[in-house]
Amino acid sequence: MPIYALYALLFADSGLSDASISVLLTIWSLTAVVFEVPSGALADRFSRRSCLVVSGVLQALGHAAWIVFPSFWGFAAGFVLWGLGGTLQSGSFEALVYDGLAANGDEDRYGRLNARIDTIELISQVPVAVMATVLFSTGGYELAGWVSVVVLLASSVIALRFPEPERGGGDEDELGYLDTLRTGLRASVPIKRAVLAVALVYAIDAFEEYFTLLAQDWHVPTVWVPMATIGVPLLGAAGASLAGRLPLRGWVLFASGLTLLAAAWLAVPVAIVLLGLFYGLYRFVLVHVETELQHRIESDARATITSVAAIGSEFVAFAVYGLWVLGSAFAVAAMVLVVALIVRRQ
Repeated sequence: MPIYALYALLFADSGLSDASISVLLTIWSLTAVVFEVPSGALADRFSRRSCLVVSGVLQALGHAAWIVFPSFWGFAAGFVLWGLGGTLQSGSFEALVYDGLAANGDEDRYGRLNARIDTIELISQVPVAVMATVLFSTGGYELAGWVSVVVLLASSVIALRFPEPERGGGDEDELGYLDTLRTGLRASVPIKRAVLAVALVYAIDAFEEYFTLLAQDWHVPTVWVPMATIGVPLLGAAGASLAGRLPLRGWVLFASGLTLLAAAWLAVPVAIVLLGLFYGLYRFVLVHVETELQHRIESDARATITSVAAIGSEFVAFAVYGLWVLGSAFAVAAMVLVVALIVRRQ
C-alpha cells in the first residue's frame, strides 16, 4: 500500500511527536493483543478465507480514517481498525497455505513457499515506494491514502477466490468457538519453544515502522524518503529468499544487531545500506522460525496457535516502541542482540 511508505511521515507532518507516534503504534499493538488469539480461533472454527476478506475491508476503513480525520484520534481510530483487520489475517493466511499443501501431501514444501511469499511481499515494496513518491508529489498524503484504500478493497475481492480445504472430521466438526480456542491454547504448550522463538523474532519487525523516520533523521528530504529506503525491502527479500535454500545459523541474528548498531552510529544517508543489510539478515531468521513453528503444529487449531505466537510478538513489540523513544536505533539494536542470545539457546 502506498500509504505504508508515508504514514509515519504523515503523523510527523501533522504535528505529532516521536512519543505520540509511539503511543499510536502501541494502540495498534494493544488492539492485536486483545483480538489476536480470539480471531485465530474464529478462523479455525469457521472460515479462514472469510477472515481474509473481512481483514481487507477493515484495513481499508482504517486508512480512510487517517485521510478523513488527520489528527491523533483519527490516526488512533485508523490503527484500531487496521489492528482488527491484521488479527483476522494473522494466522488465517499461514493456516490456509499450510493446510492447502498438506491436503495434497506437500507440507514439506511450506518452507520454500513461505520464503517465496515473504520475498514477493518485500519486493512489492519497491514499486509501492515508487508509486508513493509519485502519488505524494502529485496529490500529497490524501492521494496515497485513497489509492491504498482501493488496493485493500481489491485484495478482499481476490481473497474471495481462495480455495479452502476441508479440515478435521467427526467430533472435531462439532467443537464450538470456545472449545476451539481452548484446543489451540493447550496445543501451544508442547511447542512453546517454537512459539517463543516466533514471538521474539517477529516482534523485531515492529522496528520497520520507524525506517522512514530514520531516513528523515539521517538527512534525507521527505519527498525522497520512499526512494531512499527502497533498497531496504530488497535486501530483506534477498534474505527471505535465501532462507528457503540455506540452513539457519545461530550467529545470523546477532550479526544483524551489530549491523544495526553500525548504521545508528553513522546516522548519515549512506547508513541506509547498513539498515538494509540488517533487515536482510533479520528476514532470513524470521522465515526459518516461522516455518519451524508450522511444521511442529499437529492440531486443527493451526490459526489459533499461530496467533498465540503473534500475540507474544505484540507484547515484545511494546519494548521496541519504548526503546525508540528512549534511545532510537541504538536501543533497538541492543534488543536485537538480546533476542539473538535467547533464541540461540532455544
